[in-house]
Amino acid sequence: MFKRIPLFFTWALSLLSLAMTQDQTIKVVLFGDSITQAGVQPGGYITKMKEALEKQGIKDKYQLIGAGIGGNKVYDLYLRLEEDVLAQKPNVVVIYVGVNDVWHKTSLQTGTDPDKFERFYVALIKKFQTNGIKVICCTPAVIGERTDHSNQQDGDLNRYSGMIRDIAAKYDCPVADLRKEFLAYNLKNNPQNKESGILTTDRVHLNDAGNQLVADLLLKMIVR
Repeated sequence: MFKRIPLFFTWALSLLSLAMTQDQTIKVVLFGDSITQAGVQPGGYITKMKEALEKQGIKDKYQLIGAGIGGNKVYDLYLRLEEDVLAQKPNVVVIYVGVNDVWHKTSLQTGTDPDKFERFYVALIKKFQTNGIKVICCTPAVIGERTDHSNQQDGDLNRYSGMIRDIAAKYDCPVADLRKEFLAYNLKNNPQNKESGILTTDRVHLNDAGNQLVADLLLKMIVR
């Protein structure tokens, strides 16, 4: 009896095969909220990724498509996945969501409870994998940059990030752990314990350094 090949190895082999085909463009949809919506603007993380690909001389091998809408939560992504992702027929999708699911629980009382977040997130992954799309998961980075765990939503962000890591492990998806990387960066570069201005403009949305950090991390995961 043949053993089932783990999805991660299927993902890796498939992406490697695509990368080795000179005339094959790898299409990547970056799927998220206002952070991703801003990512296609000058200085945004998607724009920075495109610029880096051009500098490396491989811009024609990758097509990056931003699919972010401000205010979106995980169930908003699920409701628009057909038109904004599947219709694009991508090879890879990056799921970058979770900030509003946490943030809006206190700011607007319209956040997403953990059990519902998990169900919708799993449904997204299953839908993409069923359609042969490779999935990269991102943990939500910050809602406030203080490093002493005094940001109001730190507890929930850690919880939801942990859920994403667990889901990703279960479904063999690589993780861009922005929650971990942003905290590490702030521990080194935020000695005054500021709540914004290090990687964000307003505690949530990315400044130039934040966009660069996200761009660098995702490029390492996409370019093979």
